[in-house]
Amino acid sequence: MDEYERQSMALSPPKKKTRHISKRLFDKTRNRVDIGGAFLRWRRLRQTKNIKSDAELAIFLLDSYEGPSTSTPSKAQWTKSVAPALSSICPSDGDLSCESLERESTLDAPEALEQSLHNMNVQSEPHMMDESEFNDLRNSVIDWGTDEEDDENHDKDDNSHDEDDNSQDEDYVPHISIRIGGALPTSCIDSLPIISMSDVVHDIDAEIEPPSAHIPMPPTILPAQLEVLAEDDLIGKRASICYEDCLKQLAAVLMLPIKQCPYRCPRSHTDCPCLPPFEVSITARGTASIMEWTCPAGHTVWKWTSQPTVKYSMLAGDFMLATNILLSGSNYAKVSLLFKFMNIEMVNRSTYFAIQDTFCVDTIKECWLEKRVEMKSHLQDKDVVIVADGRMDSPGHCAQYCTYTAMENDTRAIISVITIDKRETSRNSVIMEKEAFIRTMDGLLSELKLVEVCTDAHVQISALMNKGKYKDLGVQHSLDMWHGAKNLAKRINAAAQIRGQSCLNYWLKDIVNHFWWCCKVAGSYQRFLELWFGLAHHVVNEHTWVLGGCHHEEHDTSKQWLTRGSAPHEALKTIMRNKRWLKEVHKYLNFRSTAELESFQNHILMYASKRTAYTPPVFEARTILAAMDYNFHLDRPELPKPDGSKQYRRLYKKQARRYSVYTVKAAKTYGHIPNLQARILHKRLTGKGMPRRRSLRPHDPRRLGLLPPVPAPTLDELVRTQVGRCLVPELPEI
Repeated sequence: MDEYERQSMALSPPKKKTRHISKRLFDKTRNRVDIGGAFLRWRRLRQTKNIKSDAELAIFLLDSYEGPSTSTPSKAQWTKSVAPALSSICPSDGDLSCESLERESTLDAPEALEQSLHNMNVQSEPHMMDESEFNDLRNSVIDWGTDEEDDENHDKDDNSHDEDDNSQDEDYVPHISIRIGGALPTSCIDSLPIISMSDVVHDIDAEIEPPSAHIPMPPTILPAQLEVLAEDDLIGKRASICYEDCLKQLAAVLMLPIKQCPYRCPRSHTDCPCLPPFEVSITARGTASIMEWTCPAGHTVWKWTSQPTVKYSMLAGDFMLATNILLSGSNYAKVSLLFKFMNIEMVNRSTYFAIQDTFCVDTIKECWLEKRVEMKSHLQDKDVVIVADGRMDSPGHCAQYCTYTAMENDTRAIISVITIDKRETSRNSVIMEKEAFIRTMDGLLSELKLVEVCTDAHVQISALMNKGKYKDLGVQHSLDMWHGAKNLAKRINAAAQIRGQSCLNYWLKDIVNHFWWCCKVAGSYQRFLELWFGLAHHVVNEHTWVLGGCHHEEHDTSKQWLTRGSAPHEALKTIMRNKRWLKEVHKYLNFRSTAELESFQNHILMYASKRTAYTPPVFEARTILAAMDYNFHLDRPELPKPDGSKQYRRLYKKQARRYSVYTVKAAKTYGHIPNLQARILHKRLTGKGMPRRRSLRPHDPRRLGLLPPVPAPTLDELVRTQVGRCLVPELPEI
């Protein structure tokens, strides 16, 4: 019920007065002021100052002329004037006519009354809480940490990740936290809006979207504003940064092809007598600059925008900027900070997240599914060997997402990307990689002829392949050679820490290299054992024995040979003959490695940083973008020197403390991006626009975290509890 209906009901007896009589009585209580030809200037000033009613504008002008009154201060709360925010629901052309403006002005008095009451409430809320008192450490209490997470509908570009522990994880210890203001009798912190860490770190200003009102353009020979009707009208077009002083310089020398202001009054049907030159003003709307020519009477002669518009009057530059922030792997907080330093207006924050969620996320996934169909068609008649590995979005048990990637061994192309949310595994991050592996295997087994899969030495995955659901499917399970060599080095180093066995560290590198060579040379398990057990003879300077001998040509006489039967020699033989070790050795004989896949997982950091938290759809889209980027530039040619020879560079490996050599490849072209841009823009041009409220997708993991409300306990239940017995006196027995 609005203010008009409330006052009408108060002035008329119920069920006896008609609507006409109520309106007439209400009109008698109103104060009307005729401002004549200054009405359009009045309306323009109200829009510029972002004032919501004519009553507030009148108070503002009176205070500006006379100074603010000290006896009766104004209740209106003035907001800082900002550039008009991007709106996807404003009409593409047309404007408020004089008649519509008059109809709107009839509601200014009720709106002013309601707005004044609202401003009184808004201003009274901060006085209920003193910031310094609330943040004082003496007014805080110790509280237990929770596992609840923030489920906002936009990616949180924070500088720190959610580190909520899992009560079901191993070695879980509930952490305590400090609840600020918990000792105060009343606290209104729950009623305050939630902001992210990026709002504090990057100091993002609050955006206010003023109502948009367009002045109607009279039919003249002036060109109309450009509109984007097809993808080719925008994709691939060049853009530039332009300063307002340069635009003013350009506008100063331009002469509009008209001799008189084309405005005609709709009531008297008389033309405006104003002659050029006209006044030029430049305003900002999003990332665009708008130049407006006005005559001395305040009529708009022509309006020019530096960007074309797409459907529903959205600026093309704002739409493409929001799209390319995601496609380039950037985030809104850093780009907005860059624009702030450059003093360039930025697309509205809520508009960016709406564009990302409505047009970009699903389009990226659809394009990836089409690419997978092409890759599967090339692998249909082939025995496929894949290399698979998982990646957590943060270290430790606090990980929220697990991305499991499968790479085809011959082409080194990414053929599967699966993302698991922690909520899909009952908030148990330990089994996320196992669940992701199951989904990857089930999908690939139904699509391809899978004969071998290589993973790291993950215990849960090995159990699935050895005695689990994939035992009898005929898929061979191989382990990464690097992880096998690393585990062997750990066992030898642990044995060398025992007193009297430190000499094993001298042989550690040679033993690991011998294992590497045995796996590469041996074609069968029996041949591996013959080569591997020869190590026990070599370390004691015995190079020939009954069943064979060493394969090296010469041996170094200066080596520190072990003594047969000594403690180090026996410890080495124990490691070599370990039953569990020998039981898993056959998984290394195919000599597979996941090094290329780990390189891709490092490439994911370009699109999904571990220091930034994202919502599930956005995180999945960013990992898919990394896969599409990796596959597109997989076969880049090498960049030759002027004489045609290859270019080499060296890269220092910090852990290995040595340099590695690689060839220089041609620069990336990102040729797949224009296709993605065109598909996203096509979805905008043919769709219905952005929804006012975004809802979760049917398969969004955040739906799993929505728990039904717990009903309040009854009086009987409260009495039965220990707290209830302390609060409620016991009832006498009857």
